[in-house]
Amino acid sequence: MKSVLLTLLAIFGLYSYSQTTTSNAQRPNIVVFIVDDMGWEDTSLPFWKERVPNNDIYHTPNMERLAARGIQFTQGYAASVCSPSRVSLLTGSNAARHRVTNWTRHYNTPTDVDDPQLTPPDWNVNGISPVPNAPYAYYAKTLPQLLKEAGYYTICIGKAHFGATETLGANPLNLGFVKNIAGHAGGGLASYSGLTNFGNRTDGQPTSSFAVPDLQKYWGKDISVTEALTLEALDVLDDRPKDQPFFLYLSHYAVHIPIEEDKRFIEKYKGLNPTEARYASMVEAMDKSLGDVMSYLEAQKLMENTFILFLSDNGGLSAVGRGGTPNTHNYPLQAGKGSAYEGGVRIPMIAAWKGQITPNERTEQPVIIEDLFPTLLDIAQVKNYKVPQVVDGKSFLPTLKGEKKVQERTFYWHSPNNWYTVSGSGYGASSAIRQGDWKLVYMHGSRQKELFNIKNDIGEKQNLIAQYPRKAKQLSKKLRHYLQKVKAQMPTDKQIGKVVPLP
Repeated sequence: MKSVLLTLLAIFGLYSYSQTTTSNAQRPNIVVFIVDDMGWEDTSLPFWKERVPNNDIYHTPNMERLAARGIQFTQGYAASVCSPSRVSLLTGSNAARHRVTNWTRHYNTPTDVDDPQLTPPDWNVNGISPVPNAPYAYYAKTLPQLLKEAGYYTICIGKAHFGATETLGANPLNLGFVKNIAGHAGGGLASYSGLTNFGNRTDGQPTSSFAVPDLQKYWGKDISVTEALTLEALDVLDDRPKDQPFFLYLSHYAVHIPIEEDKRFIEKYKGLNPTEARYASMVEAMDKSLGDVMSYLEAQKLMENTFILFLSDNGGLSAVGRGGTPNTHNYPLQAGKGSAYEGGVRIPMIAAWKGQITPNERTEQPVIIEDLFPTLLDIAQVKNYKVPQVVDGKSFLPTLKGEKKVQERTFYWHSPNNWYTVSGSGYGASSAIRQGDWKLVYMHGSRQKELFNIKNDIGEKQNLIAQYPRKAKQLSKKLRHYLQKVKAQMPTDKQIGKVVPLP
Protein backbone atom coordinates (compact mmCIF):
# COMPACT_ATOMS: atom_id res chain seq x y z
CA MET A 1 0.00 0.00 0.00
CA LYS A 2 2.85 2.40 0.88
CA SER A 3 4.54 1.89 -2.49
CA VAL A 4 1.25 2.56 -4.29
CA LEU A 5 0.81 5.79 -2.32
CA LEU A 6 4.33 6.96 -3.10
CA THR A 7 3.77 6.23 -6.79
CA LEU A 8 0.62 8.33 -6.80
CA LEU A 9 2.34 11.17 -4.96
CA ALA A 10 5.19 11.12 -7.44
CA ILE A 11 2.77 11.29 -10.38
CA PHE A 12 1.18 14.43 -8.95
CA GLY A 13 4.52 16.02 -8.09
CA LEU A 14 3.96 15.81 -4.32
CA TYR A 15 6.77 13.42 -3.59
CA SER A 16 10.21 13.07 -5.06
CA TYR A 17 13.01 10.75 -4.18
CA SER A 18 16.77 10.58 -4.43
CA GLN A 19 18.10 7.47 -2.78
CA THR A 20 20.88 8.16 -0.31
CA THR A 21 22.05 6.97 3.07
CA THR A 22 24.22 9.94 3.98
CA SER A 23 23.17 12.23 6.81
CA ASN A 24 23.13 15.99 6.38
CA ALA A 25 25.99 16.40 8.85
CA GLN A 26 28.31 14.41 6.55
CA ARG A 27 27.53 16.32 3.37
CA PRO A 28 29.83 19.10 2.24
CA ASN A 29 28.53 22.58 1.54
CA ILE A 30 28.85 23.57 -2.12
CA VAL A 31 29.61 27.01 -3.51
CA VAL A 32 29.45 27.62 -7.26
CA PHE A 33 30.93 31.05 -8.01
CA ILE A 34 30.15 31.77 -11.65
CA VAL A 35 31.24 34.84 -13.60
CA ASP A 36 29.61 36.15 -16.78
CA ASP A 37 31.71 36.57 -19.97
CA MET A 38 35.11 36.34 -18.29
CA GLY A 39 37.93 35.26 -20.59
CA TRP A 40 40.31 32.39 -19.94
CA GLU A 41 43.24 34.71 -19.19
CA ASP A 42 41.44 37.75 -17.75
CA THR A 43 43.29 37.15 -14.50
CA SER A 44 46.68 37.44 -12.85
CA LEU A 45 46.51 33.65 -12.45
CA PRO A 46 47.84 32.06 -15.67
CA PHE A 47 45.86 29.18 -17.14
CA TRP A 48 48.30 28.51 -19.99
CA LYS A 49 51.79 26.99 -19.83
CA GLU A 50 53.27 30.50 -19.79
CA ARG A 51 52.23 33.97 -18.71
CA VAL A 52 50.52 36.19 -21.25
CA PRO A 53 50.10 40.00 -21.28
CA ASN A 54 46.66 39.82 -19.65
CA ASN A 55 48.16 38.15 -16.59
CA ASP A 56 50.13 41.33 -15.94
CA ILE A 57 47.15 43.63 -16.52
CA TYR A 58 44.54 42.15 -14.22
CA HIS A 59 44.70 41.93 -10.43
CA THR A 60 42.92 38.83 -9.11
CA PRO A 61 44.67 37.92 -5.85
CA ASN A 62 41.71 35.90 -4.62
CA MET A 63 41.67 33.68 -7.68
CA GLU A 64 45.33 33.05 -6.85
CA ARG A 65 44.35 32.44 -3.23
CA LEU A 66 41.69 29.90 -4.26
CA ALA A 67 44.07 28.13 -6.65
CA ALA A 68 46.67 27.87 -3.87
CA ARG A 69 44.08 25.90 -1.89
CA GLY A 70 42.99 23.68 -4.75
CA ILE A 71 43.28 22.79 -8.42
CA GLN A 72 43.24 24.74 -11.68
CA PHE A 73 41.56 23.19 -14.70
CA THR A 74 43.53 24.53 -17.64
CA GLN A 75 41.19 22.90 -20.16
CA GLY A 76 37.78 23.89 -18.85
CA TYR A 77 35.04 24.41 -21.45
CA ALA A 78 31.53 25.81 -21.76
CA ALA A 79 29.19 26.81 -24.57
CA SER A 80 30.07 30.01 -26.42
CA VAL A 81 27.14 32.02 -25.00
CA CYS A 82 25.44 32.12 -21.62
CA SER A 83 22.01 30.42 -21.66
CA PRO A 84 23.25 27.19 -23.31
CA SER A 85 25.96 26.93 -20.66
CA ARG A 86 23.66 27.63 -17.73
CA VAL A 87 21.04 25.16 -18.94
CA SER A 88 23.77 22.53 -19.35
CA LEU A 89 25.03 23.21 -15.82
CA LEU A 90 21.58 22.76 -14.30
CA THR A 91 20.58 19.71 -16.39
CA GLY A 92 23.78 17.89 -17.35
CA SER A 93 22.67 17.87 -20.99
CA ASN A 94 24.67 19.14 -23.96
CA ALA A 95 23.25 22.12 -25.85
CA ALA A 96 22.73 20.04 -29.01
CA ARG A 97 20.35 17.92 -26.97
CA HIS A 98 18.57 20.53 -24.84
CA ARG A 99 18.23 22.92 -27.81
CA VAL A 100 18.64 26.10 -25.79
CA THR A 101 21.27 27.09 -28.33
CA ASN A 102 21.20 30.87 -27.97
CA TRP A 103 20.48 33.31 -25.15
CA THR A 104 16.92 33.52 -23.88
CA ARG A 105 14.88 36.59 -23.03
CA HIS A 106 11.16 36.97 -23.82
CA TYR A 107 8.48 34.26 -23.96
CA ASN A 108 8.34 32.46 -27.33
CA THR A 109 10.68 35.06 -28.82
CA PRO A 110 14.02 34.18 -30.49
CA THR A 111 17.02 36.42 -29.88
CA ASP A 112 18.84 35.50 -33.10
CA VAL A 113 20.36 38.33 -35.10
CA ASP A 114 19.23 38.20 -38.72
CA ASP A 115 21.56 36.21 -40.98
CA PRO A 116 21.35 36.99 -44.72
CA GLN A 117 21.97 33.35 -45.58
CA LEU A 118 20.50 31.19 -42.81
CA THR A 119 17.22 30.90 -40.92
CA PRO A 120 17.65 29.37 -37.46
CA PRO A 121 15.48 26.41 -36.40
CA ASP A 122 12.70 26.64 -33.82
CA TRP A 123 15.05 26.23 -30.85
CA ASN A 124 14.03 26.19 -27.18
CA VAL A 125 13.74 29.95 -26.75
CA ASN A 126 11.98 29.54 -23.38
CA GLY A 127 14.84 27.73 -21.64
CA ILE A 128 14.33 25.13 -18.90
CA SER A 129 10.91 23.90 -17.80
CA PRO A 130 10.30 21.94 -14.57
CA VAL A 131 7.12 20.49 -16.08
CA PRO A 132 6.66 18.56 -19.34
CA ASN A 133 5.12 19.82 -22.56
CA ALA A 134 5.91 23.50 -22.07
CA PRO A 135 6.36 25.15 -25.50
CA TYR A 136 9.89 25.66 -26.76
CA ALA A 137 11.41 24.57 -23.45
CA TYR A 138 13.60 21.72 -22.20
CA TYR A 139 11.89 19.58 -19.59
CA ALA A 140 14.37 18.55 -16.92
CA LYS A 141 14.84 17.91 -13.24
CA THR A 142 17.54 20.32 -12.20
CA LEU A 143 20.64 20.14 -10.06
CA PRO A 144 19.27 22.41 -7.30
CA GLN A 145 16.05 20.41 -7.20
CA LEU A 146 17.95 17.17 -6.64
CA LEU A 147 20.13 18.83 -3.99
CA LYS A 148 17.07 20.24 -2.24
CA GLU A 149 15.49 16.80 -2.13
CA ALA A 150 18.71 15.48 -0.60
CA GLY A 151 18.49 17.98 2.24
CA TYR A 152 20.43 20.97 0.91
CA TYR A 153 19.43 24.58 1.51
CA THR A 154 19.66 25.85 -2.07
CA ILE A 155 20.45 29.53 -2.72
CA CYS A 156 20.55 31.50 -5.97
CA ILE A 157 22.14 34.94 -5.75
CA GLY A 158 22.52 37.01 -8.93
CA LYS A 159 22.07 36.14 -12.56
CA ALA A 160 19.77 33.20 -13.30
CA HIS A 161 18.87 33.35 -17.01
CA PHE A 162 17.43 29.84 -17.01
CA GLY A 163 14.11 30.66 -18.66
CA ALA A 164 12.34 33.37 -20.63
CA THR A 165 9.89 35.89 -19.20
CA GLU A 166 6.45 34.50 -18.31
CA THR A 167 7.79 30.96 -17.90
CA LEU A 168 8.25 28.82 -14.81
CA GLY A 169 11.95 28.57 -15.59
CA ALA A 170 12.41 32.32 -15.24
CA ASN A 171 12.04 32.04 -11.46
CA PRO A 172 14.80 30.02 -9.76
CA LEU A 173 12.33 29.08 -7.00
CA ASN A 174 10.58 26.86 -9.56
CA LEU A 175 13.82 25.05 -10.36
CA GLY A 176 14.76 23.85 -6.90
CA PHE A 177 16.19 26.93 -5.21
CA VAL A 178 14.59 27.78 -1.87
CA LYS A 179 16.09 31.26 -1.81
CA ASN A 180 16.49 33.63 -4.76
CA ILE A 181 17.81 37.19 -4.81
CA ALA A 182 18.21 39.09 -8.10
CA GLY A 183 17.79 36.08 -10.36
CA HIS A 184 15.22 36.43 -13.15
CA ALA A 185 14.83 36.03 -16.92
CA GLY A 186 17.27 38.81 -17.76
CA GLY A 187 20.64 37.69 -19.04
CA GLY A 188 22.33 41.06 -18.86
CA LEU A 189 21.81 44.14 -16.75
CA ALA A 190 20.80 47.72 -17.38
CA SER A 191 23.26 49.24 -14.89
CA TYR A 192 25.84 48.14 -12.33
CA SER A 193 25.23 51.17 -10.10
CA GLY A 194 22.97 51.60 -7.12
CA LEU A 195 22.89 55.31 -7.97
CA THR A 196 20.78 54.40 -11.00
CA ASN A 197 18.81 51.74 -9.08
CA PHE A 198 20.48 49.02 -11.17
CA GLY A 199 18.31 50.10 -14.12
CA ASN A 200 14.96 50.17 -12.31
CA ARG A 201 12.67 53.11 -13.09
CA THR A 202 10.93 55.09 -10.35
CA ASP A 203 9.12 57.58 -12.59
CA GLY A 204 6.30 55.31 -13.64
CA GLN A 205 7.87 54.44 -16.98
CA PRO A 206 8.32 50.75 -17.92
CA THR A 207 11.43 49.18 -16.48
CA SER A 208 13.77 47.28 -18.80
CA SER A 209 13.75 43.50 -18.56
CA PHE A 210 17.48 43.89 -17.89
CA ALA A 211 16.92 45.85 -14.67
CA VAL A 212 18.22 43.83 -11.70
CA PRO A 213 15.39 42.95 -9.26
CA ASP A 214 15.28 42.52 -5.46
CA LEU A 215 17.97 45.03 -4.48
CA GLN A 216 15.77 47.97 -3.53
CA LYS A 217 17.59 48.60 -0.25
CA TYR A 218 20.66 49.63 -2.28
CA TRP A 219 18.80 52.01 -4.61
CA GLY A 220 20.28 55.49 -4.65
CA LYS A 221 23.47 54.32 -2.96
CA ASP A 222 26.97 54.46 -4.39
CA ILE A 223 27.46 50.70 -4.56
CA SER A 224 28.04 48.30 -7.44
CA VAL A 225 25.74 45.36 -8.04
CA THR A 226 28.77 43.07 -7.60
CA GLU A 227 29.22 44.28 -4.03
CA ALA A 228 25.48 44.25 -3.32
CA LEU A 229 25.13 40.63 -4.43
CA THR A 230 28.08 39.63 -2.28
CA LEU A 231 26.56 41.28 0.80
CA GLU A 232 23.26 39.56 0.08
CA ALA A 233 24.95 36.17 -0.28
CA LEU A 234 26.70 36.52 3.08
CA ASP A 235 23.49 37.67 4.78
CA VAL A 236 21.65 34.62 3.46
CA LEU A 237 24.42 32.34 4.70
CA ASP A 238 24.12 33.98 8.13
CA ASP A 239 20.39 33.32 8.24
CA ARG A 240 20.39 29.84 6.72
CA PRO A 241 19.16 26.77 8.65
CA LYS A 242 22.26 25.56 10.45
CA ASP A 243 21.16 21.91 10.44
CA GLN A 244 21.34 21.68 6.62
CA PRO A 245 24.25 21.74 4.21
CA PHE A 246 23.96 24.60 1.73
CA PHE A 247 24.34 24.99 -2.01
CA LEU A 248 25.21 28.59 -2.87
CA TYR A 249 25.00 29.50 -6.53
CA LEU A 250 26.58 32.97 -6.55
CA SER A 251 26.19 34.12 -10.12
CA HIS A 252 27.64 37.54 -10.87
CA TYR A 253 26.39 39.78 -13.65
CA ALA A 254 30.01 40.93 -13.90
CA VAL A 255 31.77 41.16 -16.27
CA HIS A 256 28.91 41.38 -18.81
CA ILE A 257 28.28 44.61 -20.68
CA PRO A 258 27.65 47.48 -20.00
CA ILE A 259 31.32 47.97 -19.22
CA GLU A 260 31.16 50.40 -16.30
CA GLU A 261 34.00 51.33 -14.00
CA ASP A 262 34.11 50.17 -10.40
CA LYS A 263 35.30 53.26 -8.55
CA ARG A 264 37.10 51.20 -5.91
CA PHE A 265 39.61 49.80 -8.40
CA ILE A 266 39.70 52.03 -11.47
CA GLU A 267 42.72 54.19 -10.53
CA LYS A 268 45.40 51.54 -11.08
CA TYR A 269 44.14 50.87 -14.61
CA LYS A 270 43.98 54.49 -15.82
CA GLY A 271 46.89 53.96 -18.25
CA LEU A 272 44.91 51.45 -20.30
CA ASN A 273 42.43 52.07 -23.07
CA PRO A 274 39.47 53.66 -21.19
CA THR A 275 37.10 50.78 -21.97
CA GLU A 276 39.71 48.24 -20.95
CA ALA A 277 40.42 50.14 -17.74
CA ARG A 278 36.75 49.97 -16.81
CA TYR A 279 36.65 46.28 -17.67
CA ALA A 280 39.73 45.54 -15.52
CA SER A 281 38.12 47.32 -12.55
CA MET A 282 35.06 45.09 -12.95
CA VAL A 283 37.26 41.99 -12.96
CA GLU A 284 38.94 43.08 -9.74
CA ALA A 285 35.57 43.83 -8.12
CA MET A 286 34.47 40.29 -8.97
CA ASP A 287 37.71 38.96 -7.47
CA LYS A 288 37.08 40.91 -4.25
CA SER A 289 33.71 39.18 -4.01
CA LEU A 290 35.42 35.80 -4.25
CA GLY A 291 37.79 36.84 -1.48
CA ASP A 292 34.93 38.05 0.71
CA VAL A 293 33.15 34.71 0.35
CA MET A 294 36.30 32.78 1.19
CA SER A 295 37.02 35.00 4.21
CA TYR A 296 33.47 34.52 5.45
CA LEU A 297 33.74 30.74 5.17
CA GLU A 298 37.04 30.80 7.04
CA ALA A 299 35.72 33.08 9.80
CA GLN A 300 32.65 30.88 10.27
CA LYS A 301 34.81 27.73 10.26
CA LEU A 302 32.91 26.45 7.22
CA MET A 303 35.89 26.08 4.92
CA GLU A 304 36.66 22.70 6.44
CA ASN A 305 33.60 21.18 4.82
CA THR A 306 32.89 23.34 1.77
CA PHE A 307 33.59 22.62 -1.88
CA ILE A 308 34.16 25.79 -3.93
CA LEU A 309 34.07 25.94 -7.71
CA PHE A 310 35.00 29.06 -9.69
CA LEU A 311 34.21 29.32 -13.41
CA SER A 312 33.02 31.55 -16.24
CA ASP A 313 29.94 30.75 -18.34
CA ASN A 314 31.63 31.21 -21.74
CA GLY A 315 34.70 32.76 -23.32
CA GLY A 316 35.55 36.43 -22.93
CA LEU A 317 33.78 39.07 -24.97
CA SER A 318 36.05 40.26 -27.76
CA ALA A 319 34.26 40.76 -31.09
CA VAL A 320 32.25 43.78 -29.97
CA GLY A 321 31.98 46.13 -27.01
CA ARG A 322 35.63 46.11 -25.99
CA GLY A 323 38.45 48.60 -26.39
CA GLY A 324 41.30 47.98 -28.80
CA THR A 325 41.38 45.47 -31.65
CA PRO A 326 38.49 42.96 -31.83
CA ASN A 327 39.30 39.28 -31.35
CA THR A 328 42.61 39.93 -29.60
CA HIS A 329 41.48 40.07 -25.96
CA ASN A 330 41.70 36.33 -25.27
CA TYR A 331 45.26 35.77 -26.49
CA PRO A 332 46.65 33.17 -27.04
CA LEU A 333 43.15 31.97 -27.96
CA GLN A 334 41.36 32.84 -31.17
CA ALA A 335 38.18 34.99 -31.11
CA GLY A 336 35.81 35.22 -28.13
CA LYS A 337 32.25 34.91 -26.84
CA GLY A 338 29.90 33.60 -29.53
CA SER A 339 32.63 31.81 -31.48
CA ALA A 340 33.27 28.10 -31.92
CA TYR A 341 36.99 28.78 -31.56
CA GLU A 342 38.79 28.34 -28.24
CA GLY A 343 38.36 31.99 -27.26
CA GLY A 344 34.61 31.47 -27.25
CA VAL A 345 34.43 28.21 -25.31
CA ARG A 346 37.51 27.85 -23.08
CA ILE A 347 36.98 29.19 -19.54
CA PRO A 348 38.92 29.75 -16.32
CA MET A 349 38.03 27.13 -13.72
CA ILE A 350 39.30 26.44 -10.18
CA ALA A 351 38.12 24.02 -7.49
CA ALA A 352 39.06 23.85 -3.80
CA TRP A 353 37.97 21.50 -1.03
CA LYS A 354 40.06 21.34 2.12
CA GLY A 355 41.32 17.86 2.93
CA GLN A 356 39.92 16.44 -0.30
CA ILE A 357 41.79 18.32 -3.04
CA THR A 358 45.58 18.64 -2.97
CA PRO A 359 46.54 22.33 -2.84
CA ASN A 360 48.44 24.08 -5.64
CA GLU A 361 47.55 21.56 -8.32
CA ARG A 362 47.00 22.02 -12.06
CA THR A 363 45.40 19.50 -14.37
CA GLU A 364 45.19 19.15 -18.14
CA GLN A 365 42.09 16.98 -17.77
CA PRO A 366 39.50 18.43 -20.18
CA VAL A 367 36.11 19.10 -18.59
CA ILE A 368 32.97 20.76 -19.95
CA ILE A 369 30.13 22.59 -18.23
CA GLU A 370 27.60 19.74 -18.36
CA ASP A 371 30.09 17.73 -16.26
CA LEU A 372 29.22 19.91 -13.27
CA PHE A 373 25.80 18.26 -12.88
CA PRO A 374 27.05 14.71 -12.11
CA THR A 375 30.18 15.98 -10.35
CA LEU A 376 28.31 18.13 -7.83
CA LEU A 377 25.82 15.35 -7.18
CA ASP A 378 28.75 13.00 -6.53
CA ILE A 379 30.24 15.52 -4.12
CA ALA A 380 26.86 15.81 -2.37
CA GLN A 381 26.72 12.00 -2.23
CA VAL A 382 23.35 11.92 -4.01
CA LYS A 383 22.96 8.45 -5.46
CA ASN A 384 20.57 6.68 -7.80
CA TYR A 385 18.69 9.80 -8.78
CA LYS A 386 16.17 9.69 -11.60
CA VAL A 387 15.70 12.52 -14.06
CA PRO A 388 13.64 12.82 -17.26
CA GLN A 389 16.56 14.24 -19.27
CA VAL A 390 19.63 12.46 -20.67
CA VAL A 391 22.76 13.47 -18.75
CA ASP A 392 25.69 13.91 -21.14
CA GLY A 393 28.15 15.14 -18.51
CA LYS A 394 30.71 12.93 -16.78
CA SER A 395 31.79 13.32 -13.17
CA PHE A 396 35.32 14.62 -12.72
CA LEU A 397 35.38 13.77 -9.00
CA PRO A 398 38.28 11.32 -9.58
CA THR A 399 40.39 14.22 -10.87
CA LEU A 400 39.46 16.30 -7.84
CA LYS A 401 40.46 13.41 -5.61
CA GLY A 402 43.93 13.18 -7.16
CA GLU A 403 43.60 10.98 -10.25
CA LYS A 404 46.61 12.07 -12.33
CA LYS A 405 45.91 10.18 -15.52
CA VAL A 406 44.27 12.40 -18.12
CA GLN A 407 41.22 10.70 -19.60
CA GLU A 408 40.54 11.43 -23.26
CA ARG A 409 37.18 13.10 -23.73
CA THR A 410 35.07 13.93 -26.76
CA PHE A 411 33.30 17.29 -26.55
CA TYR A 412 30.60 18.69 -28.82
CA TRP A 413 29.44 22.25 -29.45
CA HIS A 414 26.37 23.08 -31.49
CA SER A 415 24.79 26.46 -32.23
CA PRO A 416 22.55 26.67 -35.32
CA ASN A 417 22.04 30.35 -34.49
CA ASN A 418 23.49 33.74 -35.28
CA TRP A 419 24.42 35.26 -31.91
CA TYR A 420 25.59 38.58 -33.30
CA THR A 421 26.39 40.25 -36.61
CA VAL A 422 30.05 39.25 -36.70
CA SER A 423 31.72 37.52 -39.62
CA GLY A 424 34.79 35.31 -39.60
CA SER A 425 36.72 33.98 -36.59
CA GLY A 426 34.28 31.12 -36.05
CA TYR A 427 31.22 33.34 -35.46
CA GLY A 428 27.82 32.33 -36.80
CA ALA A 429 25.92 29.05 -36.92
CA SER A 430 28.36 26.19 -36.35
CA SER A 431 29.08 22.79 -34.87
CA ALA A 432 32.39 21.58 -33.47
CA ILE A 433 33.99 18.52 -31.96
CA ARG A 434 37.13 18.06 -29.91
CA GLN A 435 38.61 14.60 -29.38
CA GLY A 436 42.00 14.36 -27.74
CA ASP A 437 44.21 17.08 -29.20
CA TRP A 438 42.15 17.41 -32.38
CA LYS A 439 39.32 19.84 -33.02
CA LEU A 440 37.07 20.16 -36.06
CA VAL A 441 34.89 23.24 -36.66
CA TYR A 442 32.01 23.13 -39.18
CA MET A 443 30.48 26.44 -40.25
CA HIS A 444 26.86 26.00 -41.31
CA GLY A 445 26.73 28.93 -43.71
CA SER A 446 29.82 28.21 -45.80
CA ARG A 447 29.80 24.41 -45.16
CA GLN A 448 33.52 24.84 -44.54
CA LYS A 449 35.42 22.64 -42.13
CA GLU A 450 38.61 23.48 -40.27
CA LEU A 451 40.87 21.04 -38.46
CA PHE A 452 43.23 22.08 -35.66
CA ASN A 453 45.65 20.37 -33.33
CA ILE A 454 44.94 22.25 -30.12
CA LYS A 455 48.01 20.98 -28.28
CA ASN A 456 50.37 22.31 -30.94
CA ASP A 457 48.27 25.26 -32.08
CA ILE A 458 46.14 26.61 -29.22
CA GLY A 459 45.45 29.77 -31.23
CA GLU A 460 43.85 27.76 -34.08
CA LYS A 461 45.94 29.54 -36.69
CA GLN A 462 46.76 26.57 -38.93
CA ASN A 463 43.97 24.67 -40.66
CA LEU A 464 45.32 21.14 -41.11
CA ILE A 465 42.43 19.70 -43.09
CA ALA A 466 44.51 19.30 -46.28
CA GLN A 467 47.36 17.58 -44.44
CA TYR A 468 45.16 15.24 -42.39
CA PRO A 469 42.07 14.41 -44.49
CA ARG A 470 41.52 11.07 -42.74
CA LYS A 471 41.44 12.72 -39.30
CA ALA A 472 39.01 15.33 -40.63
CA LYS A 473 36.78 12.61 -42.07
CA GLN A 474 36.89 10.64 -38.83
CA LEU A 475 35.89 13.63 -36.71
CA SER A 476 33.22 14.72 -39.20
CA LYS A 477 31.66 11.27 -39.04
CA LYS A 478 31.72 11.24 -35.24
CA LEU A 479 30.21 14.73 -35.04
CA ARG A 480 27.52 13.82 -37.57
CA HIS A 481 26.57 10.65 -35.70
CA TYR A 482 26.31 12.52 -32.41
CA LEU A 483 24.14 15.26 -33.88
CA GLN A 484 21.90 12.61 -35.43
CA LYS A 485 21.70 10.73 -32.14
CA VAL A 486 20.55 13.76 -30.14
CA LYS A 487 18.32 14.99 -32.98
CA ALA A 488 20.16 18.26 -33.17
CA GLN A 489 18.52 21.07 -35.08
CA MET A 490 20.10 22.68 -38.13
CA PRO A 491 19.37 26.02 -39.79
CA THR A 492 17.78 26.42 -43.21
CA ASP A 493 19.63 27.90 -46.16
CA LYS A 494 17.42 30.75 -47.41
CA GLN A 495 18.75 30.60 -50.97
CA ILE A 496 17.86 26.99 -51.62
CA GLY A 497 15.12 26.54 -49.01
CA LYS A 498 16.71 23.41 -47.56
CA VAL A 499 18.06 22.47 -44.16
CA VAL A 500 21.84 22.72 -43.96
CA PRO A 501 23.34 19.21 -44.14
CA LEU A 502 25.12 17.69 -41.19
CA PRO A 503 28.92 17.55 -41.48
